[in-house]
Amino acid sequence: MNVHMRPTVTPEAEEALEDLADSLAIPESRYEQAERSYKSLGDWLNRPNSSIRQFDPQVHVQGSFGLGTVIPPVSDEERYDIDAVSEFRKLTKSQTTQQQLKHLLGVEVELYARAQNMNKPVEEHRRCWRLEYADGAQFHMDVTPGILNAAEQRALLVSRGLNATFADTAIAITDIDHPAYRTLSSDWPRSNPRGYLKWFHSRMEVIFEERKRDLIRKGARAGTEPIPFYAVRTPLQSAIMILKRHRDIMFIKRSDERPISIILTTLAAHAYNGEANISDALFAILSGMDRFIARAPDGSYVIANPTDPTENFADKWRKHPERAAAFFEWLGQARRDFAHAAELSNKQIITESLAKSIGSGLADRVRKRSAARLGASAILTSGLVRSEAEARSSAVRIEGDRRNA
Repeated sequence: MNVHMRPTVTPEAEEALEDLADSLAIPESRYEQAERSYKSLGDWLNRPNSSIRQFDPQVHVQGSFGLGTVIPPVSDEERYDIDAVSEFRKLTKSQTTQQQLKHLLGVEVELYARAQNMNKPVEEHRRCWRLEYADGAQFHMDVTPGILNAAEQRALLVSRGLNATFADTAIAITDIDHPAYRTLSSDWPRSNPRGYLKWFHSRMEVIFEERKRDLIRKGARAGTEPIPFYAVRTPLQSAIMILKRHRDIMFIKRSDERPISIILTTLAAHAYNGEANISDALFAILSGMDRFIARAPDGSYVIANPTDPTENFADKWRKHPERAAAFFEWLGQARRDFAHAAELSNKQIITESLAKSIGSGLADRVRKRSAARLGASAILTSGLVRSEAEARSSAVRIEGDRRNA
């Protein structure tokens, strides 16, 4: 089979992919927990006796929690990573250094941790402060300080003839390794997490709104209560979740080479064409995502930030060519694994074929979900069959000729 072409997907494989996405979806309570956490921090930073209240610090979520593409950690020892930004809206680069801004936020984050009786110390990272919540919560929150940078960003992009559509939400952030970290300078690292969320949403806006209307019609929220972003899941988000899990398992012993999520998410969103089901989205992404990797004049790879085309998400591939090789290795393996599963017509065999790619624990959850869909949980989860032929025979004995169920 040419894995660059969309394979024929059996009805059983389509349902198995739906069950896989459902099994990867974290409970809404996790999103609510994240929302409470960053809003609580925002309230603290703006309390009457806050040392930075005069700078109007506004906290908002970024990363996978903002995108709706969070997946559970592979093991219970790992933690959910909530990424947040604290924008100092009444402070400018002419008034502070990166180091000073980082310190201003750090003081208040330390006080917040004590007020919340957090036992683990606040950690300083390259760009952010990390709040470690109790073990039972199983998450930490990374908070990056930033300053509004819309005017400078727009001017930069326009001067280079680049798309400035998302410049209005651009910010300047801190980075310990930046050469101007300790000096007063207009040269700061740039970021635009809110712009990226807006761009990502634009890639799935039509089907997102359709599914949101469906939830409203079904009465998913009482009365006039709004539908939160995380309550709606599109095929693009589901496909990204599946691909992230496949990557995590493949690189479980090679974490330094693991393709980063921002690259997977960006390429997937580019390749997505509004497909209405998960399999169509998944194979459109797998077959087309590498077309959005460009080459610079020197031959290096370029994966441009869609909200800041001057930023290259693959910039580290130049110094670490093994990471580029790992990405293409992963893409080829994912194409083969999912193309093979798509051709199978028994869900037990499908999940068995994917078990090595998604993890045995997750495969078990998918099998149980698939069995519950058929109403034969006790029988179908009693053990794996060894061949497609045996699976077909078993399916006939159990439920009659329901291969397309």
